[in-house]
Amino acid sequence: MRLPDLLHLSLGALTDHPGRSLLSALGIAVGVAAVILLTALGEGLHQFVLSEFTQFGTNLITISPGETKTHGGSVGMFGSVRPLSLDDAQALRLAPQVLSSGPLVQGNAEVEAQNRSRRVTVYGVGPDFTQTFRMDVAIGGFLPPDDLRSPRAFAVLGAKARRELFGAANPLGALIRVGGQRYRVVGVMAAKGQVLGFDLDDTVYLPAARVLELFNREGLMEIDVAHDPEANPEHVEAGLRRLLKARHGSEDFTVTPQKQQLAVLDSVLGVLTFAVAALGSISLVVGGVGILTLMTITVSERTGEIGLLNALGARRGQIMALFLAEAAGLATLGGAAGLAMGLGLAQTLHLILPALPVRLAWDYILAAEAVAVVIGLAAGVAPARRAARFDPVEALRAE
Repeated sequence: MRLPDLLHLSLGALTDHPGRSLLSALGIAVGVAAVILLTALGEGLHQFVLSEFTQFGTNLITISPGETKTHGGSVGMFGSVRPLSLDDAQALRLAPQVLSSGPLVQGNAEVEAQNRSRRVTVYGVGPDFTQTFRMDVAIGGFLPPDDLRSPRAFAVLGAKARRELFGAANPLGALIRVGGQRYRVVGVMAAKGQVLGFDLDDTVYLPAARVLELFNREGLMEIDVAHDPEANPEHVEAGLRRLLKARHGSEDFTVTPQKQQLAVLDSVLGVLTFAVAALGSISLVVGGVGILTLMTITVSERTGEIGLLNALGARRGQIMALFLAEAAGLATLGGAAGLAMGLGLAQTLHLILPALPVRLAWDYILAAEAVAVVIGLAAGVAPARRAARFDPVEALRAE
């Protein structure tokens, strides 16, 4: 049997019962479409979360109180032998390859201005904050480089806090009251939006020393260090560790490079994408069962044709190849339809919900297409082997 004849017979068998063939291929199509859509959502979430973290730069190192190795998790300032202080933040600024170092303490407080009040997130930071996190000031300036321990009572508003408290009026030079103390507004931050659910615009930035006093805290929540992007992060980390250990007398703190955080996050999100792909693949298995059922019925219906082919000298391998080609054709047809459905659904979803992160994962798409064909072939093996083993005389007699 020549290859063109084999393909002609396989195609003819599929077109003889178009409705039945399409229904069998539909199971594979739904499976492929499910894999494409689910992995597009998973990969979109993956890239969205990573981009949210990396928008502040990839050369950051976070130092938090408490030693992870000892306690199994950062225990915060209350579990630290010695809290992180403003002096620590200032000392780290002088470490080799460090571009900026900023204290950070956070809380929630009522802010009053022009007979309006609003509860916002209050960040206690240093003058290097905008340089460390690559954030821009829209009008005015950021906190001046005062002594970290005795800074002046200046404040910088987030874009939303400025809008809610002052409307369209220029807030520069105005006085606001935070926790019973007055601060003069010296700047307004450029709009940043939400980052992982935190609204960075509904904020007020105050000097860290004053926020420590406001919330009656002994130490900082963390110190954020930005180092030279060309520097070796491990060398910078080792230098910071040595400096703080010398100041504290022991390693009662945790140093976490942002690249380490991103690596862990990337790994977790990768597992999530794989999990949703595996979930969608269940439909592919169901589609394979449909092809198996169709091929079993087809073999039973074409007993006479199989006997005739045997009688004309067709070898077992050729008969088996004939039915495997039909199974592969069904799987390929279903895979192509599923590809069109999946891409269309992903694009439609993105158009309807632009804020929803949708990103096609082509490695999973190609894998789904390959798996669809493999499942089709696997589903056709048993019926094809049964057909190839028919005795020609018995097959013709059955007909």
